[in-house]
Amino acid sequence: MSQTPLFDSLKEYSERTNGYFRIPGHRFERGIPAPFTDFAGSKIFKIDVTETPAADDLHNPENVIADSQRYTAEAFGAEKSFYLVNGTTCGNQSMIMAAAGEGCNGRPDKILVPRNVHKSVMAGLIISGARPVYMPVDYIEEFGIMGKLDSETVKRKLQKHPDSKAVFAVSPTYHGICSDIESLSVSAHGYDIPLLVDEAHGAHLYFCRNLPAGALSLGADACAQSLHKTAGALTQSSLLHLGRRAVQSGRINVHRIDSALRMTMSTSPSYILLTSLELARNDLQLHGEEYLNRTIELAGKIRIKTNDIPGFRCPDRETLKNCRAFDADPTRLVINCDNAGISGYELKDLLWGKFGIDIEMADSRNILLLLSYGNTDDEAKIFIDALEKISKILPISRLPSSMPAKATGTEATGRLPEIPEMALTPRQAYYSETRCIRWEEMTGKIAAEPAAPYPPGIPVVYPGEIITEEICSYLDQVKKEGRHLHGISDKSLETIRICDV
Repeated sequence: MSQTPLFDSLKEYSERTNGYFRIPGHRFERGIPAPFTDFAGSKIFKIDVTETPAADDLHNPENVIADSQRYTAEAFGAEKSFYLVNGTTCGNQSMIMAAAGEGCNGRPDKILVPRNVHKSVMAGLIISGARPVYMPVDYIEEFGIMGKLDSETVKRKLQKHPDSKAVFAVSPTYHGICSDIESLSVSAHGYDIPLLVDEAHGAHLYFCRNLPAGALSLGADACAQSLHKTAGALTQSSLLHLGRRAVQSGRINVHRIDSALRMTMSTSPSYILLTSLELARNDLQLHGEEYLNRTIELAGKIRIKTNDIPGFRCPDRETLKNCRAFDADPTRLVINCDNAGISGYELKDLLWGKFGIDIEMADSRNILLLLSYGNTDDEAKIFIDALEKISKILPISRLPSSMPAKATGTEATGRLPEIPEMALTPRQAYYSETRCIRWEEMTGKIAAEPAAPYPPGIPVVYPGEIITEEICSYLDQVKKEGRHLHGISDKSLETIRICDV
């Protein structure tokens, strides 16, 4: 039996159609601008349709989409899976909206949230009206990256806030660091509340035994994944899964998830994106083990060769686990520049400007490479050759690669300021009147925008929180060091926006 019913139905529809008088207006390839079809070809536009007799309805699936989502649920070990065309953003928002809201009698529901969440989670909190109980996450000081959400932290927060409606976690992180999802789920279930996981960077984990286990198999109640980040789906194509026990026990309300998705997803979903989800899932089922083992092997080769180049360090899975990561995705390559006399930002610019190599991201201490089964040995060789050439022209510290250069200033401590008091929920802060004040006047004010120094990329203050003296001093030092500070609208850091309440 075919495991790609949506794709099969759309192909059949495109061959059968003799007249088309409905949205979209391009009428397949006939109305697409010529430069587009000249570059991309024309066949893909034949499946860019809407809710035709062959295409089903994403918001009320009854046949081919329903069947396709069922096959996807089986592949991931989920009770129910949803196709998302607004990215993992709408999945994160829908999980939060289904779990917690404004509550009754003016008392917003609480939800435990780590400080390293994606901005889509903040949007979900604003939409839902829930009150976050923020949790610190580990910081891997040796490499300057965010680490795991510690299970003991979650236990303490639940003891202090037993009325919380859910626990939210991010695993794996952008850098591939995994938390102990099994322990987190045990803690959450002890209070009969769900564990929700932003697994945007972990959809591939379910298809290879040599990778960390996926969140659903470890007891998570729901997770959202960006299949386009780690597999063959098109950009913006994501998945939302509900765990079997979560649905059967009632910890997850399927009706509320459905309702939230109708609010956060387009009413005109792209069937090209939906088809890419189906085909990418099918490809992983058929070839995932082979593809991903090849990716792990290629990542290992790059890692070994990188560590032989003066000035650069690329930690492996065991090294990161020894740095308090619970586990790590070996297909993620964190390349540290502490000993190279260059920042990650500068290295990223050099790789692109001189060698035409585009990497995922950079901060002041690292660059990050995301490998997938689409990468080749030739690409790996080009990258290593470029890194060797860059090494030869830089003022490299000739320390052995296992010995990191010492960080200075706020980076040297690895400690962020204490999480401040929340004066307003994210929703209240969003709808409050705001104004800009001078940087020097921020102490004691309520932030209207986040401030996230890089590294580690964790906001030291979120909208609605009071800017303490400790935070003010920390941000002053970040400013003096010239580190990147995300979230502040005034890039000169002369002013900061506060809630005028």
